[in-house]
Amino acid sequence: MTVLVTGGAGYIGSHMVHGLLDAGERVVVLDNLSTGFDWAVAAAAPLVIGGSGDQALVGKIIRDHDVDAIIHFAASIVVPDSVRDPLGYYRNNTVNSRALIECAIAHGVRAFIFSSTAAVYGNPVEIPVREDAPTTPISPYGWSKLMTEVMLRDASSAHGLRHVVLRYFNVAGADPQGRTGQSTAGATHLIKVAVETALGLRDEINVFGTDYPTPDGTCIRDYIHVADLVLAHAAALRALRSGKPSMTLNCGYGHGYSVNEVIDTVKRVSGVDFSVKNAPPRAGDAAMIVAETAQIRQTLAWRPQYDDLALIVRDALAWESKLAKRRMADT
Repeated sequence: MTVLVTGGAGYIGSHMVHGLLDAGERVVVLDNLSTGFDWAVAAAAPLVIGGSGDQALVGKIIRDHDVDAIIHFAASIVVPDSVRDPLGYYRNNTVNSRALIECAIAHGVRAFIFSSTAAVYGNPVEIPVREDAPTTPISPYGWSKLMTEVMLRDASSAHGLRHVVLRYFNVAGADPQGRTGQSTAGATHLIKVAVETALGLRDEINVFGTDYPTPDGTCIRDYIHVADLVLAHAAALRALRSGKPSMTLNCGYGHGYSVNEVIDTVKRVSGVDFSVKNAPPRAGDAAMIVAETAQIRQTLAWRPQYDDLALIVRDALAWESKLAKRRMADT
């Protein structure tokens, strides 16, 4: 049996492919390479270039590779971009997901893991936020993901497609073995931007908003190492294959750091005092989101191994340095 990883040439997807192969799984990757890279895909995993909404192509992959499980990462993920281009986000994140889910059901796929987001909670009233908290997104990105969650719920009820929805908080860091990392040029992830600034790849970093209702006025997020996120997916896959029911789980550490705290950590770990500029808040940004993680720890027996902001930053720095050398060699 084989696991189909959509978006497997992207940041989180490429880490997942390595993790699956490390565990002895057979893997096939589907990615349109709009933001991913063919070189980021592990050599042992065949790469099919195309979209997750192409039902003819997806059906062929499922048949040809004997796919029994799908891990669905393929999506547009930048919150401010979703505010500017909501219909594009609903097409890529929701319409394509609907087509993929339908194809999975039609071809007898037994397990489906969906890459969702803490953005479905909007500005939560209670922190840390639990999985049963109200889902009131404040961006089209959040809504596009929530709509897919609803489709999976209803498809499960009607057709028995067992699934796990993993709501990510802020994913950061890179493969501890240096095999892959966040490689998209112009990415907006805070730790990546801060690391790039520390390495001189950016002139300065912007802090978007300094008067949020938080201790230092900057947004607070729960940062999870990408390697721990891979472990969560692996645990979810084992749960579904063992017959456990569908579930929705947060993926975070249960504690947060402000933008200023992250920048200070990057400065300390890198040894570089880079330029920081205050800027207006961005549309769609919540003031504070931190996960309640009791459910995932109990249900999947998930135990984080990289819960250390300095470690996350060190791995991100190591990858960014390697990536810069790669780009120089390519020019």
